[in-house]
Amino acid sequence: MSSAASAPTLAAVLWPTRNVALRALLLALAGSALLALSAKIQVPFWPVPMTMQTYVVLVLGMALGSRLGAATVALYLAEGAMGLPVFAGTPEKGLGLAYMMGPTGGYLLGFLVAAALVGWLAERGWDRGWPRALAAMIVGHAAIFLFGLAWLATFVGAEKAIALGLTPFWAATLAKTLLGVATMPLAWKIAAPRRL
Repeated sequence: MSSAASAPTLAAVLWPTRNVALRALLLALAGSALLALSAKIQVPFWPVPMTMQTYVVLVLGMALGSRLGAATVALYLAEGAMGLPVFAGTPEKGLGLAYMMGPTGGYLLGFLVAAALVGWLAERGWDRGWPRALAAMIVGHAAIFLFGLAWLATFVGAEKAIALGLTPFWAATLAKTLLGVATMPLAWKIAAPRRL
């Protein structure tokens, strides 16, 4: 790995410890719970509800780094696959693997890819200032939509997938992107005294 990849994550700075495994376990559990909570904060749309999940996925990825961010999302997806009502619209719209194979399945996979991707960028310092944080948030949202729309298109076709799974969410995605851009550099300013 290059020296650029050695930048500490926000989580490592805020919670320095020698017991890295315990910290990772506790952060993954807390992060998966936060993702479940964010799935329940929603504005109803069909077929994909608008939630705070994309914001939480991207901020977790940036704060935890690529591996722990992806592991946290994977834990969340595993909880959902086991039938826990952690996803948006559950249990009303089904549970478990049947739900994951439905129209929102691609977005769920996109969460995993996006968390790893923005985590990788954060490990290279892209979460510390607003211009790069903005770029990282855009890349993360693009990954979520890429996987989500590709999967949704298998149900309704490409044109309808864009109309149902992208167009209604422009304003919300912009708002969540800007919120993420404000969150991460501010968190680093708060964490700065701990780095001394």
